[in-house]
Amino acid sequence: MGKRIGILTSGGDCPGLNCVIRAVVSHAKLTYDWEVLGIPYATQGLLERQAIALNMHGWDLRGIDPLLNMGGTILGTINKGDTLAHVDEMLASYKALALDALIVIGGDGSLSILHELANQGHWNLIGIPKTIDNDVALTERAIGFDTAVNTIVDALNRLTFTAASHDRVMIVEVMGRSAGHLALHAGIAGGADVILIPEISYTISGLCQHLAELRDRWRRKFAIVVVAEGAKLCLEDVENNIKVSVSSPKCGRGQYIADQIAQCSANLMDTRVSVLGHIQRGGIPSALDRLTATVFGKTAVDLIAQGQFGKMVAWQNGEVIPVPIEDVVVQSPLHVNPHSSLVQSARCLGIYVGEKG
Repeated sequence: MGKRIGILTSGGDCPGLNCVIRAVVSHAKLTYDWEVLGIPYATQGLLERQAIALNMHGWDLRGIDPLLNMGGTILGTINKGDTLAHVDEMLASYKALALDALIVIGGDGSLSILHELANQGHWNLIGIPKTIDNDVALTERAIGFDTAVNTIVDALNRLTFTAASHDRVMIVEVMGRSAGHLALHAGIAGGADVILIPEISYTISGLCQHLAELRDRWRRKFAIVVVAEGAKLCLEDVENNIKVSVSSPKCGRGQYIADQIAQCSANLMDTRVSVLGHIQRGGIPSALDRLTATVFGKTAVDLIAQGQFGKMVAWQNGEVIPVPIEDVVVQSPLHVNPHSSLVQSARCLGIYVGEKG
């Protein structure tokens, strides 16, 4: 019998979301002849019982399929609001839309909220992980991460030339409040000299010593420093109980590091700060994100057909497998392992990645 499934995107946007929608609709229609409803603006649309019928030809332009290379999400998304304050209305909306299942594309926060609602309302829920932070547990890949890394690397390539031309220390602040995957991957791939992430403590004296060694030993008059927005205060400030305000937009982690470098170098090092911000969320999805999104979307539809609900599709050891959403939300967020091969590789390449534990 035909099914009626819903799909929504929740939380921050990222490249690759439309690729998932494309795969879900195509597979559901071609293989199972199911009806697919797009729910706009995540839980807000669900609460207001809004739904858009999605079909394979609705987005074609003379045979061209724009969803494959379109960033963002055609369904819209939100990452604010107290969803759990409207539990009864939300539970009723699932039934009012006559859904047989709901596919949620979201990060650990969205998956946690929708999983709780699904448990209360006995929904048939399937999760697909997406986040440029790549911090969803039990999956090696999340939609949007690879494209964001490529975007940062492109920025580092460009900033390196201007840093070298002016003999400057270029400090690049990237996203990553609790996990440093973005900074670590992009920093290594983009040739950074310093990478600071939330999981590893550092000292300004160690940082400045590294920059001085680049200048004195290797005759490098410039440097690239990648800082995750959630990188902690330096060990000296913490140990000396120095209060530093880093919550103001005028004094984010990047500017904090720039000010500290200026002090320890007696202003001999000319520093500049670039905060990439939401640029990291935009752009055309990379080939890897397109492939991952396609396989995730196809697998989500198959799980519905098999009656395997309460699962999230995950990439593990080169395969896409279902894992319990409950296990995912308990273990998220996934942090960088300070002793991982990537961290060790960075240090072996002469990159300062904080103090060794």
